[in-house]
Amino acid sequence: MLLTLLICTSLAQAQTKPNQDLDRRFQAAVADYDAGRLVPAAAALEKLVLAVPESFEVHELLGLIYSEQSQDAKAALHFEKAVHLNPDSPEARTNYATNLAHSGKLDLAEVQFKKAVALQPRNYDANHDLGELYVQTGKIADAVPYLEQAQRLNPASFDNGYDLSLAYLVTDKIEQARQSVTVLLRLKDTAELHNLLGEIEEKDGDFVAAANQFELAAHADPSESNLFDWGCELLLHRTLDPAVQVFQQGSERYPNSPRLVIGLGMSLYARGNYDDAVKALLRGADLNPSDPSCYLFLSKAFDSSPAQADDVIERFRRFSELQPNNARALYYYALSLWKGKREKDPNQDLHQIESLLKKSIAIDPGIPESHLQLGNLYSDQNRFTEAIPEYLRARELDPDLSDVRYRLGQAYVRTGQKDLAQKEFEVYQKLREQHLAEIDKQRADIRQFVVSEKDVPSVKP
Repeated sequence: MLLTLLICTSLAQAQTKPNQDLDRRFQAAVADYDAGRLVPAAAALEKLVLAVPESFEVHELLGLIYSEQSQDAKAALHFEKAVHLNPDSPEARTNYATNLAHSGKLDLAEVQFKKAVALQPRNYDANHDLGELYVQTGKIADAVPYLEQAQRLNPASFDNGYDLSLAYLVTDKIEQARQSVTVLLRLKDTAELHNLLGEIEEKDGDFVAAANQFELAAHADPSESNLFDWGCELLLHRTLDPAVQVFQQGSERYPNSPRLVIGLGMSLYARGNYDDAVKALLRGADLNPSDPSCYLFLSKAFDSSPAQADDVIERFRRFSELQPNNARALYYYALSLWKGKREKDPNQDLHQIESLLKKSIAIDPGIPESHLQLGNLYSDQNRFTEAIPEYLRARELDPDLSDVRYRLGQAYVRTGQKDLAQKEFEVYQKLREQHLAEIDKQRADIRQFVVSEKDVPSVKP
């Protein structure tokens, strides 16, 4: 028995020494990792994993190191192995899920995040990360309960609280969104929160409260984005003088921001300052020559202010060359040529304009204005039998386009179809009486611009 005891003691001492060496090497790698020395830490662990291939800690740390070095493929191998070795670790599953999400494997990431939450329902990171994954994949309603749980677990979390408020807004839970932001404002009064509260009030239909919040955000942080949002809120509700002032000051502070300059042009146009609107929109077109939104309002402003014809024609020509397959680009160029040259030369050659309009229709036959203007071009040349089919097509595409009704009625008169003409004129009169529809159309165009520009990256002053 004594001999056996001595032998066992010797074996235990022999096994302890290698274990201590392995532990020392692992702790050295941890120290390198904590100090940010990732390359030597990874090299040491790669040697260590050969000695202890089933070590959860070694694989987990290697995964973290490779993840920080953006070597996601290498990290995935070690994270997956760590989960296999310790399937009940919520942290291991969260790390693996995060790696999968970075690699675009969102369905697999969702599985791992869900398992992490199931293992530890009161784990803030697990709930927050799963909620963020759902936000990333556009499943906002699915994100809400996990972001709510994360916020209950850590009420002081600003980032989670902000995303939860935004998720409430997107899912039309307006009161919850407002309450959530109000709580966050007590913790941290920021321009970002006032801007979000402005979005909430706007969606709830309270324009005055929304404008006040956007103003607070812009004063706290006069960023390009905050100034744009404030100006747009004023413009959307036709508070035009303040809108012009905000966009004017914003474009002076950020002279390279196309959307602020375009916003200024739109505000001036809505206020009736057509010459100044054209100047601003020309500048916007030069800042971003490929942006279609600018040319819609430039075309409208130019229609009321043809004084800068040569400059406008040049911008539309450039736009049509930049986007030769854009039906609207060709349409705008045709109209600018027609209006600009008509002012100077009533006997201008109309072949180029007709060709541009036909190309526009060939690219996109569903634009009613293209058919209307081609019909007008034919009518101006007394080609009424050719004009009528274009008017009919425009009427089919947009029955509420009053100009179509009037011009079609005129064409019917010139071709001896007085009964049909009378019907068109009657509809035209009714449409003209509904003048508010024109304001609604302008608002719709403005709102479309605002929505499309909301996610544009900000520019520096």
